[in-house]
Amino acid sequence: MKFFLIAGEPSGDQLGAALMAGLRMLVPDVRFTGIGGPLMQAEGMESLFPMDELSLMGIWEVLPKYRHLKRRIAETAEAVLAEAPDALITIDSPDFCLRVAHAARAKAPGLRTIHYVAPSVWAWRPGRAKKMAPVIDHVLAILPFEPPYMEAAGMSCDFVGHPVATAQVGGPDQAGLFRAAHGIDADAPVVLCLPGSRKSEVERLAGRFDEALMRLRDRVPEIRVVLPTVPGVAHMVRDMARRWPTTPIVIEEAEEKQAAFAAADLALAASGTVSLELAANRIPMVIGYDMAPLSRMIVGLLLRTDTVTLVNLVSETRAVPEFLGHDCQPGPLAEALQSVLEDMAIRKAQLDAMDLTMDRLGKGGEAPGLRAARSVLRAVTEPRSR
Repeated sequence: MKFFLIAGEPSGDQLGAALMAGLRMLVPDVRFTGIGGPLMQAEGMESLFPMDELSLMGIWEVLPKYRHLKRRIAETAEAVLAEAPDALITIDSPDFCLRVAHAARAKAPGLRTIHYVAPSVWAWRPGRAKKMAPVIDHVLAILPFEPPYMEAAGMSCDFVGHPVATAQVGGPDQAGLFRAAHGIDADAPVVLCLPGSRKSEVERLAGRFDEALMRLRDRVPEIRVVLPTVPGVAHMVRDMARRWPTTPIVIEEAEEKQAAFAAADLALAASGTVSLELAANRIPMVIGYDMAPLSRMIVGLLLRTDTVTLVNLVSETRAVPEFLGHDCQPGPLAEALQSVLEDMAIRKAQLDAMDLTMDRLGKGGEAPGLRAARSVLRAVTEPRSR
């Protein structure tokens, strides 16, 4: 059995690697080809080209790369056809992945197609599910309320759990070692700064986030700021850190990141999956996000919900404060950070919402990668319904 997988960003690389491990557990001689990052490559994939070429978000960010991405779509579709896999599995990154699926299905109508991570039709662009249905047979959903949206559009869909709910988190010993290694007093608040994993996000948010945290430091001088980052934007984050009067701690290694999360008391983060990672570690947070002006205007017109923070959505609360678009400014961010740090009622409301979120995402159940693998095998062995 063989599968062609495509992931376009670090979160997709994590999902893909876990799915590959699950498939190998169920089908030991399975083979993989496609596009992925270091985690998927460690599971045995040789990537067709570097995954970070696809780590773009927003219309303004994509336009300058359009011709190149169009060539990559054609190249990838041809690779799928040449491989003739049991299924094409596309992971998030719908602007690229669904175009590949469309191009491949145009020449091979019998190709099985599976998409991992349902599009956020509950948030904006509800028509995406209907547009996706002609080229996707089956969807692996990571949020529990998503399957009905996909099924209504004509695709089969399984909720397979979110990997963050079963991921290992650090404990008090790691937190203590982290504080000791960096000379942080036991009672000094540790604040995480997480301006995103995409270059465009860091470029847009870094200045606002560091200004907000410097304002917070003026009010709470004893705070220590930690900047966890990923390889693709590490150089940008380090440049950001150099501007600070008091240099924050920049970390890249996964083990040290886990320890930093265990030690943290508060976080300022870009909107996205990281809010769930913070929730798994029970770190109260403030969320900020912005896009290029054109992207912001279009999303603002289409947005169908009053929050985009996943903890708020899954828990059906509004416990996590968020500042989006024009509202993502240093002053309001700093004030919210101070409130979340110092107001015990606000902190408790967030912690309760986080615990509920993790329960609903599958905490204590079978690993999502294995659940996803079982769903994939059912999808490729059962007769197609259309």
